[in-house]
Amino acid sequence: MHEAVDGEQAIDIFENEMIHLVITDLKLPKINGMDVLNFIKEKDPEIPVIVITAYGSIENAVRAIQKGAFDYVTKPFKEEKLRSSIIKALKISRLTSEVRHLRQEIEDRYTFKNIVGDSPKICDVLKLAGSVSNTDTTVLITGESGTGKELLSRATHINSPRSSGPFLTVNCAAIPSTLQETELFGYEKGAFTGAHKSTKGKFETASGGTLFLDEIGDMKLDVQAKLLRILETREFERIGGTKTIKADVRIIAATNKNLEEMVEEKLFREDLFYRINVFPVHIPPLRERKQDIPKLSNHFIQKFSKAFGRKPPELSDKAIKKLTQYPWKGNIRELKNVLERAMILSKGSQITSHHVILNESQEKLFKQINLDSLIPLIINDHGLSLDDLESYCINYAMKTLNNNVSRAARFLGLSRATLRYRLEKMNE
Repeated sequence: MHEAVDGEQAIDIFENEMIHLVITDLKLPKINGMDVLNFIKEKDPEIPVIVITAYGSIENAVRAIQKGAFDYVTKPFKEEKLRSSIIKALKISRLTSEVRHLRQEIEDRYTFKNIVGDSPKICDVLKLAGSVSNTDTTVLITGESGTGKELLSRATHINSPRSSGPFLTVNCAAIPSTLQETELFGYEKGAFTGAHKSTKGKFETASGGTLFLDEIGDMKLDVQAKLLRILETREFERIGGTKTIKADVRIIAATNKNLEEMVEEKLFREDLFYRINVFPVHIPPLRERKQDIPKLSNHFIQKFSKAFGRKPPELSDKAIKKLTQYPWKGNIRELKNVLERAMILSKGSQITSHHVILNESQEKLFKQINLDSLIPLIINDHGLSLDDLESYCINYAMKTLNNNVSRAARFLGLSRATLRYRLEKMNE
């Protein structure tokens, strides 16, 4: 705690000490309290300032509030009044600081610099994303599962004029088709059985920000029609409602499917495809940018070391060779999982090839299975329906891969979200 006899000394203390809160009288020698307030707010707007003023000078107190003072106390005052104001100011200042810190942490985590790699292909991706981030243009990000589509979409949002607004994600593959419409557009009270109150959808909640439509290839056709209308008119209605609502959101969509093929097969609307494909960005799979694997590996080792509270181990030459020769069907997500496991197994200062455990053995096993001859045998011998066969394949994959959803999804050619949904459906 520091005391000043005049405004000049107060400013000198503020410039040389760590100050969390300032209490100042408006009537001070040399430099008055209003000028002290102006100086503090110019140097650090988030420092709370409580001003003390005479009863007959309320208009000065109001002017101080307009210039950024947190509160004012009129003389004479009770100690409890000042103490209450101090407690409230420090509490709000602490919360503001925490929010700022968390926001900075999020921005640091999702900036383009955290998309690691310097291969020509990933550099091209970053150039494209950087050029479109300052616009409101609709972006379509394509790439296999695990390549970092959501990370790129968040970085695009963080670097956009909408960065102060929300970033909301809708995983179209994880939400049952019957609920996609309510999730996106919301509904009015009484719109259907169980609609006990009006509820906003993601388009309203994301107002002023960005809505990320992940796995848009799994969106059902009637919802696609409504999405097309929003993209064209920037307006929509809640389910069961008649009031037109403005959609002040930017759309970033992503998919691991070939939407052009889906358009030809009438599984995806052609007009919607052209509306979301305004600015396409394709993220290459990890096997096409193998020169980035050592840099990505060291990036994850640094992160895990910090989380585990240990000094980062080095990757041996054989470990790096083993990592770069692997096909990485699960892309960066699979690499991250392998390195986390290697960090746990490695106790010393180095991660060796023995610590790098890959899933090659399971893949070799599956390559030996002749499904072309196996499937007719299952159907003919057991009279199984298509649903039964699907359940059989899913159960077989889960059992063989020790209930690892990610690996089973890769083996079955499904996204993790789709496999989870089908597992839930099987267990109903």
